Order: sequence, then structure tokens, then C-alpha cells
Amino acid sequence: MTGLLRYHLSSLIMTLPTLLLMAGFFFLPLFIIFGEALQEPLSALSRLISDNAFWQSLLGSLVLAIMASGVSVAVGLMIAIYLAKQPAQLRMLWSFLVSLPLVFSGLIVAYGFILAFGRAGTVTMLMSKLGIDPAWLGGFIYSPAGLAFAYCYYLTPRAIFVLLPILVNFDHKQLLAGYSLGASRWQAFKDILLPQIAPALGTSICITFAVAFGAYGTALALTGTQVNILPLLLYSRISDAGSDFPVVALISIILLTVCLLITALSEWLKARADTTTVH
Repeated sequence: MTGLLRYHLSSLIMTLPTLLLMAGFFFLPLFIIFGEALQEPLSALSRLISDNAFWQSLLGSLVLAIMASGVSVAVGLMIAIYLAKQPAQLRMLWSFLVSLPLVFSGLIVAYGFILAFGRAGTVTMLMSKLGIDPAWLGGFIYSPAGLAFAYCYYLTPRAIFVLLPILVNFDHKQLLAGYSLGASRWQAFKDILLPQIAPALGTSICITFAVAFGAYGTALALTGTQVNILPLLLYSRISDAGSDFPVVALISIILLTVCLLITALSEWLKARADTTTVH
């Protein structure tokens, strides 16, 4: 009994720093946000609903997340299919290179895209020699579509690493059997491969959508507050001297709720895929 008590006590001591960090940097801010929103919930909700900037930002965030996640998963799927066919050592090397965008902060990503695709960027100047208007290309990166393009830089690796294990373990003999029965490449992909990777595709879409919906570092550094998305609206409202903090708290809760729901959907799809694999 003493040994068991000592084991539980040592386990508690080892997890105590994690619990303190969670309490100080997650639960306490969350408690403060909910407390602020509940000071005048109906009045704050009424002011939020009547705020056109909120609806524009919500729509902008949804469109941005859909564009960025859709492109990232499509590109990530093609890269993951290619990597799955490579030898293990070469695949490990490529995986290391693919993971590099995940190391950089949003500020570095934004700065890199400005240097490459800005009005005086390297790619912009090279494209101008091919007849592409540098003013158009230089302005593109500061638009919502350009922001989605920048998001794809660090969302695509996330999609790749979700899809790659499924594709590595996929039995490609099934595709060969389909080809031998007269199926085209598209038919084999649609009828054989796609149904088996559909849960992983759904998971990767959910993960990239949630990240794009809640991210603000790259957007702030790249466009300032010119693009209407919820994270930048939240940032601008907090920065204002006379902020309506109950409304700001409600925006935070809505942003958190959407991301949590998408993440929960991702976990449900992952669990469903695991159950299907077992059965």
C-alpha cells in the first residue's frame, strides 16, 4: 500500500507543472473570457448581432478557411501519394523537408511571402519579365486569396502527415487488380483508393480548416487589419482604447467554439476510421 501511495504521489508531483501551466495559461484565461461575456450576455449578444463588421469577418474567415484547407488538402494528397511510393529512406528525407514550414512562425512566413511575392518581390520581378503585371501580382499577396495562398504554405504539410501513413499502408495491389479488370486510373482512384482514405481526408480537412480559421499571425503581418476575418477583428477590438469587452469576449467564444467543433469532428472521423479498419 505504501509503495502504491508513493507511486501515485510521485505521478502527481511529475504532472503538477503541466497542471499549473494548463491552469495559468488555458483555464484561467478561459474563465476570465466567459466571466466577461456573462456580465451582460443579452445586451452584448444584441450588439454583436447588429455589428456588420462581425458578420463580414465571420464570412471572411469561413471563406478563407475553406479555400486554404481545400487547396492544402488537394496538394497534400498529391504529394502524399508520391511520397508513399518512395523508398523508406528517401521518404524520410522528403518528410523532413516537408516539415520545415511547420517550424517557422507566422511572422517569418509573412515576411518570406512579401520578399517573394510583394510589389518588389523576387518572383514578382521575374514574372514581370514574362509580361505579367507586377502591380497585379504584387497586390495579390495582400488580398484574401493571397492570404489563403500563404496559409497553404504551412497547412499543406499538416495534410501530408495525416494522409501519408494511410497511403504508405495502402495495398497498391488493389489498384493493379482494378487496372487488370479494365479500370482507368481515375476509376481506380475513385472506386478503390478514395473510399479507403476518405476518413483521413476528412480529418485533414478539419485540421487545416481549424488552423486557418483561428490563425492570425500571418494575416496580421501580411495584411494588417485590411482583411475581414474574425481573428483580426478580435485583435483590432482588443487594441482599441474603448473596447466593448463583453462583445470581444463573445467573439472569442465564437472563435473558440468553431475551432473546437471542427476539431471534435476531426477526432470523430479519426475514431470512425480506426473502427472501420478494425472491423
